[in-house]
Amino acid sequence: MPPPRREPLLTLPGALTAYILLLAVIHLRVLLPPDLDNWIVLAFGFIPKRYDSSLLPAAFPGGEGADFWTFVTYSLLHANLSHIGFNVLWLLPFGSALARRFGAVRFFVFMAVTAAAGALAHLISHEHELAPMIGASASVSGTMAAAIRFAFVRGSFLSFSRGDADVAAKVPAQSLWRALRDRRVLAFLAVWFGVNIIFGIGSFAIGMEGVSVAWEAHIGGFLAGLLLFSLFDPVPRASGDVADASSSEADH
Repeated sequence: MPPPRREPLLTLPGALTAYILLLAVIHLRVLLPPDLDNWIVLAFGFIPKRYDSSLLPAAFPGGEGADFWTFVTYSLLHANLSHIGFNVLWLLPFGSALARRFGAVRFFVFMAVTAAAGALAHLISHEHELAPMIGASASVSGTMAAAIRFAFVRGSFLSFSRGDADVAAKVPAQSLWRALRDRRVLAFLAVWFGVNIIFGIGSFAIGMEGVSVAWEAHIGGFLAGLLLFSLFDPVPRASGDVADASSSEADH
């Protein structure tokens, strides 16, 4: 009999495809007249100064309602094609695995929660900032953090031994304590935090001249994804230690 067909690991699940299409459709706002586009960014982008108690609710577009929805809606807006493309690029491996694992509802709620965590971190660190923050980077960071809880487990999507995409996304996850003792996870964390801090200190921005990277929001989303992963994860935890992804069968 022919061997079972293996589904390519980077075939996009429906939830992620819908999310990327949503970002693309919303980005069509750049075709609108500049004044209307600017109003949308001010009404749906995250502006820390909006929460200054000395200002009237109507000081910014959106009024009191925007005090709540901008914690999430900012993540659906992007400055330009390179901005949205960079976020989508990182979503392809990590977001795909997480969408397959969580299913559509959990995935969308997770993206909203990590976006809100990123906005909160930005608010705390930029209390009186007038410039609106936009972009899905905090949520993307959250997917990366959540994915490393199972990415290095035998059979997962970063494993040397793996099956089809659905199986690779649903291996039992490591506990947070075990993950933080895994040298590969620690190396990933060191590189991720190092890159974000470098970007933040240097005010670099990939493909966006004159726009600084909201690295504190990235860290907020990342920490939320890492710490809240278990609340969203529907896959039962394996009893005992989880197998090492890079170990050979002869090691066991």
